[in-house]
Amino acid sequence: MQFIDLKTQYLRIEDKVQKAVAQVLASQQYIMGPQVYELEDKLAAYTGVKHALSCSNGTDALVMPLMAYQLEPGDAVLVPSFTFFASAESISLAGATPVFVDSDPHTFNITAATLKEAYDKVSKEGRLNPRGIIAVDLFGLPADYEQITAFAAERGLFVIEDAAQSFGAVYQGKKAGSFGNVATTSFFPAKPLGTYGEGGAIFTNNDDFAEQLLSIRVHGQGRDKYDNIRVGINGRLDTIQAAILLEKLKIFDDEIILRGEVAAAYTQKLQDVIKTPVVPSGYQSVWAQYSLLAKNQEQREGIIEELKAKGIPTAVYYRVPIHLSAAYQQLGYLKGSLPVCEDLSTRIVSLPMHPYLSDEEIALITTEVRKALK
Repeated sequence: MQFIDLKTQYLRIEDKVQKAVAQVLASQQYIMGPQVYELEDKLAAYTGVKHALSCSNGTDALVMPLMAYQLEPGDAVLVPSFTFFASAESISLAGATPVFVDSDPHTFNITAATLKEAYDKVSKEGRLNPRGIIAVDLFGLPADYEQITAFAAERGLFVIEDAAQSFGAVYQGKKAGSFGNVATTSFFPAKPLGTYGEGGAIFTNNDDFAEQLLSIRVHGQGRDKYDNIRVGINGRLDTIQAAILLEKLKIFDDEIILRGEVAAAYTQKLQDVIKTPVVPSGYQSVWAQYSLLAKNQEQREGIIEELKAKGIPTAVYYRVPIHLSAAYQQLGYLKGSLPVCEDLSTRIVSLPMHPYLSDEEIALITTEVRKALK
């Protein structure tokens, strides 16, 4: 059994993918070929924003807009601690300091309340100047952007939506990737919409900001590649990966429906014995992961071992909250400083999640979870 079954998906579109890749190879336009611009147009239309800029990976998708905001030493960006390391790492790479924010115990996302707690603390200390927020849509569920953007507006902060796990999800009738001042996503293979390599994208409705990003994406170029008007990066998406994404985008909405059916089956079979994921009214998750919350670490490890014995893979996102990582120990966060996300890190466990799980596989997985809980 696969935790994420990319092979079955590939077999579904194998002929189309091979034809698309062959066209790129025949054209020899490996960098910024026409498929890249076609993909950007389709991504913009899908999310409902004016500009979608593809890029080399999900981390660069975060670094590039942070570079455009011209962060300086002493600037701070608020970011969840309970997420993948890249969300915070991008802030450091752009020259600022991450300020870690605790999670909501039900949605696992940051909220206006947890942002306020972190913001007030850093403002009182007076060492750092808060400039913005990176809000991560964890496990496929968007954060509460109505409250987050209102909080940010009152304090003059920019908002970046990190939709690396939520591309395709919906919040109050709008697609993930359309919130905040700018949004980003990742096309890492394991994502709901993933390519066969690295890739990412940035979304914005701001024309001037989009122009800056276009420059930053290619070494800060101006009129041409030898007219460098700012410091940038090599952040382009390969044409082959764009061609693959164009084919995968055609089946993406169908796969989202299938993911939802898998999640509904899991919840129906497990909600009476363990805490299953919460999807508030007005939200639609894209189910990047399906994560259970055990009573404690011992119960979590018991589930993992029971399923492993039956050949069922699991994953833990995330065993170490970023504020307790070795990389950020110099910031002085102590165990207990962000209690909710620290508690989540000891109890959470994710089950296999992809559109091609069979009813028999779901029945086996849920049966073994229930056995472990006894």
